[in-house]
Amino acid sequence: MSIASNLNTIKVGLPENVTLVAVSKTKPVSDLMQAYDAGQRIFGENKIQEMTEKWEQMPKDIQWHMIGHVQTNKVKFMAPFVSLIHGVDSLKLLQEINKQALKNNRIIDCLLQIHIAEEETKFGLDENELKALISSSDFIELKNIKVLGLMGMATFTEDQNQIKKEFTHLKSIFDSIKELKTENCNLTTVSMGMSGDYQLAIECGSTMVRIGSSIFGGR
Repeated sequence: MSIASNLNTIKVGLPENVTLVAVSKTKPVSDLMQAYDAGQRIFGENKIQEMTEKWEQMPKDIQWHMIGHVQTNKVKFMAPFVSLIHGVDSLKLLQEINKQALKNNRIIDCLLQIHIAEEETKFGLDENELKALISSSDFIELKNIKVLGLMGMATFTEDQNQIKKEFTHLKSIFDSIKELKTENCNLTTVSMGMSGDYQLAIECGSTMVRIGSSIFGGR
């Protein structure tokens, strides 16, 4: 199957309210251009340097999503162009994104990462940390970021019940705080689900899926 036909097969099965992020990390620009020519405009990368190089080479109507863990000292490199930063898990990182957005005269959209998996290695906030963050005066002062929703990664396991439980947990956290609107926080997006589990994620309420290998093939 070609990249274009993989992409079209996935898109046909997606509900209208679900955004597809094509995870293009480690893939060459030629592969991304095949997806672009088939109509895909949102690409997800996990390394800022690689994303910046691709941004420089590719059409400017693409939305670039940073889906990997972000180090504060690298934010400045993507601040001029990044559309959405998925894995934001601290006030310190939000403050740096805000600072760099201000320098570029932009408002940068973000998702807050919630720790839902059993593995200790996954990053993210717990529910109490999340509520404390978005109700803090330090957060409300950040005028050049906008938090659009939550993001989470399920445990890497074959156990569908485990994955479903974690996805449902993320959606319940989203539902419990989505009314906490501020000028820089309006929660509409639940980003969860990858190639192996995105259909289950959609059943559990995902509105944004991150799909790589099912489009581009294995890495």
